Amino acid sequence: MTAPEAEPRLALDPTRTALVLVDLMERIVALPLAPYKGTEVLATSQELAASFRKAGAPVVLVRVERSGVPEQPPGSGLVPGLVADGDVEIVKRTIGGFQGTGLDERLRERGVSTLVFGGIATNLGVESTARAAGDLGYDLVFVQDAMAAFTAPEHEASVRLDFPRLGTVVSAAEVCFVAG
Repeated sequence: MTAPEAEPRLALDPTRTALVLVDLMERIVALPLAPYKGTEVLATSQELAASFRKAGAPVVLVRVERSGVPEQPPGSGLVPGLVADGDVEIVKRTIGGFQGTGLDERLRERGVSTLVFGGIATNLGVESTARAAGDLGYDLVFVQDAMAAFTAPEHEASVRLDFPRLGTVVSAAEVCFVAG
């Protein structure tokens, strides 16, 4: 006899939830990261994005551009194949994805109240964007295996110390949607 399958820990309403993926750009995904490689973060993020799209929930892709340079460094675009029709693309010029980007307005016009986060780097772009989202009143969910930092201790500090104070920390396998 096999043990019953565990129930998912976090059931989300696709009409009120968006996935926010931060800085999944070629040059950033290629960096040495921990505790997950950039390619692992990308694969997990792509799986999450597919499940959000299938449920009809918005997918937001945030990338950074440097100010005051004539052109962006090579690899500054989102990883090819990451963006799908209907996704929201945001270009930020600060560490977080809300300042001066119109992201809050675009989420509110879709009725979003919960944000699910992934991306690189856990303790920089992801955490900065999440803190601003918390200040704006969003409910926050952090998919710990859909993000990485420059070192494992930096990732762990955010995931174990900061994120539990801001929202809910889960693995990608724990994310599901309530039936409509």
